[in-house]
Amino acid sequence: MTDSVVFDRASVVRNRLRAHSENFLVDEIAARLADRLLDIQRTFPEMLDFSGQPGLSKQLSTSGVAASRGIETVFTLVGTAAFATRENTMVASAEALPVAAQRVDLAMSVMALHWANDLPGTLVQVRRVLKRDGLLLAAFLGGDTLMELRECLGAAEIDVSGGISPRVIPFVDLRDAGGLLQRAGFALPVADQDRINVTYASPVALMHDLRAMGETNALTQRRKQFTSRKVFARASALYEQRYAKSGRINATFDVIYLTGWAPHESQQKPLRPGSATTRLAEALEAEEQPTGDKADPTPLKKIP
Repeated sequence: MTDSVVFDRASVVRNRLRAHSENFLVDEIAARLADRLLDIQRTFPEMLDFSGQPGLSKQLSTSGVAASRGIETVFTLVGTAAFATRENTMVASAEALPVAAQRVDLAMSVMALHWANDLPGTLVQVRRVLKRDGLLLAAFLGGDTLMELRECLGAAEIDVSGGISPRVIPFVDLRDAGGLLQRAGFALPVADQDRINVTYASPVALMHDLRAMGETNALTQRRKQFTSRKVFARASALYEQRYAKSGRINATFDVIYLTGWAPHESQQKPLRPGSATTRLAEALEAEEQPTGDKADPTPLKKIP
C-alpha cells in the first residue's frame, strides 16, 4: 500500500461492519438530504445509492420516494443482516462503480465520500453513470468536523509522548467542494454546508459513539500500536477544560452537501460577461455613481 492511499479500505469496511444499525447522525443527515430531493420537482425512475449503509434508503422509504423509483444500491460492505433484505444490491466501491455509463437518473450518497481515497475520481465515476440531465445529491463530513477532538488528542499526545500521529481524518473544505464538482464535469454545481453540534456527557462517550457509527480512524498512516491510557486521559481532561459547558462537551460535525447535474442542452447557461441588460443600481433601486465620484452619504436601500 503506497503513501498516496489515504485510507485503509479494509479498515473502513471493518469499522462499518461493527457499527450499530441505529446511527442518529446518519439518519439526521439522510433526512436532510431526502428533504432536498423532495424539493426538486422531478421524477427519477432509476436511482443509485452509493452510501455504503442503509440510512438513506430507510429515509426515502418512509417518505414514499422509494416506492416510485427503482433503487439500485451499491454498498462498500460485504452483505450483512442490515442489508440482507435489500434487492438489487451490489458489493463494490464508489471509486469503481460497476454500473453502465448513462444508466441512472439520480445518484445519492450519505456519509461515504469523506472515506474516498480519490474523491475527484469518484465524482467522475458518478458523473459517468448519470444520464444526461441526471442529478447527484450527496452529503458527507467535511470542514471543521471533530475539530475539538483533533486538537485535544494532538495536544495530549505531545504532552505525554513528545510527538503526534494522525488520529482524525483530513476533511474536504467547503471552498474546494464546488471546484471538485466542476472538475468532474457537473453542470450547475452547488456546494453548501450545515453545522451540527452534538453534546456528550464526556469525551469517552463521544469516542464510543464514533466507534458505534463506524467512523473511527482508518488512515493508512495511523499509529498501529495501542495508545497509552495516559494519552486518552490527558485528551479527556483537555477536552473538558476547553469545550465543556453545563457538564457536557461539544462535538462539531460539518456536513457538506453536493448538488450537480449531468450536462444537458436544456439547462440554464451563465450569461457572457457584459451581456446583462439591467443595471445593478436599478435592481437595488439606488442611484448609480460614476467611477471616481464621491458617493452620496445616504445609505443604499437594504435588501430584505
